[in-house]
Amino acid sequence: MGFFDFFRPGGGVPVEQRREPRINASVEVSDVFDLEDPRVSEWLRGRGYESEAGAPVTPHNALKVATAYRCSAIICGALATLPMDIKRRVGKNRVDAEDAAIWSVLKTKPNPWQTPSEFKRLMQMMVLMRGNGYALIVRGALGKIKWLIPLIGAMQVKQNADFTLTYTYTRPDGGQVTIGQEDILHLRGMSLDGINGLSVLGFARETLGISIQSEKRLAKMYKNGTSVGTVLSTEGEMDDPDKDRLKASLDEYRGADNAHKTLILEGGLKWEKVDLSNEDIQFIQNREITATEICMFFGVPPFMVGLTTKQTSWGSGIEQMGIGFVAYTLQDWFTMWADAIKRDLQPEDDPNLYVRVNPAGLLRADIKTRVLSYAVGRQWGWWNADDIREMEDENPLPDGIGQTYLQAVNMQDASKATDALAAHDPNAPTSP
Repeated sequence: MGFFDFFRPGGGVPVEQRREPRINASVEVSDVFDLEDPRVSEWLRGRGYESEAGAPVTPHNALKVATAYRCSAIICGALATLPMDIKRRVGKNRVDAEDAAIWSVLKTKPNPWQTPSEFKRLMQMMVLMRGNGYALIVRGALGKIKWLIPLIGAMQVKQNADFTLTYTYTRPDGGQVTIGQEDILHLRGMSLDGINGLSVLGFARETLGISIQSEKRLAKMYKNGTSVGTVLSTEGEMDDPDKDRLKASLDEYRGADNAHKTLILEGGLKWEKVDLSNEDIQFIQNREITATEICMFFGVPPFMVGLTTKQTSWGSGIEQMGIGFVAYTLQDWFTMWADAIKRDLQPEDDPNLYVRVNPAGLLRADIKTRVLSYAVGRQWGWWNADDIREMEDENPLPDGIGQTYLQAVNMQDASKATDALAAHDPNAPTSP
């Protein structure tokens, strides 16, 4: 039996342990064709998917809400695109650990069908939507990590008497596979029990349900409602020729070229402009509030999803809000990844190995600020020319001329200054 047979229908599980998926005892899958079917709503409510607003909130439905989709895309995109540094401490130096098994898995090819960015984006999305992201660790010769296989199906986690964890994975066909903790990469979000992560989707369910229902109401309004900007009324009756003449005369006032012309009304006609009702205004305000609350659940500044009204000027403005997003939202996810990799993937015989998601790409200032920073570092001697060129992703200068560190002419070694003072004053303290 091959490795992937464990994830194919009927593979790896005894016949007596296999079970077919079902909704409940009274609903067969083949009987359900309409998502409005009350039996589907009953099942969703029982599984905790349906909100009090009456809308089922699943990962697929939640991502139909623009704010939720954008918040998820921003967070997952940051994890997918930022470099993941795999280093080893050698004395006080840090060098690239290209010989480590996790180097090729995390930076080159996590599995046969995904790129590193695709793998990281999927795993982070699983954490946001479900609270946990699981990947099977596949080892090759001598126990070396070869692949990381994302596990999309249902997972149950049980803590054993020795405090280790056992994972029971349910395949799409209903068969189950039991996996030990040593064979699972587990990304865990914020947790109440230290074992299972909390889903952002789960706690934002009511807010997302309101947003889904608001979208549905708006769609029905466009489909079935009427929208009139102006009403012309009269106490009498108008025959068809008069109506046609009135319509033709109104055409002379349409368009920007005819704006602010004087309109003459005949036969007792009254002009009334139809404004938004209080209910319509409240509906629009509620949609804005709901969108802001979704951003709060995900920890994404509203301006990043296009909500720019009534925004605070945190710090000096948008730049500082972006830095705050990295510091207070993304850094939490970065640490989750680094700690999970250290716990589940780092070999015990290589304790100096560590992984870090490098946020430098998100914190790059504008070119003027960077140049000023580089100039100060170069002037005071903690950067040389090649250091600066490396930070700008450029090649070193030829013949090693960029390796020189500068020192300001008005600066000197403190011990030498002490000795010089002692030469003029015998009572002055000398350097040790």
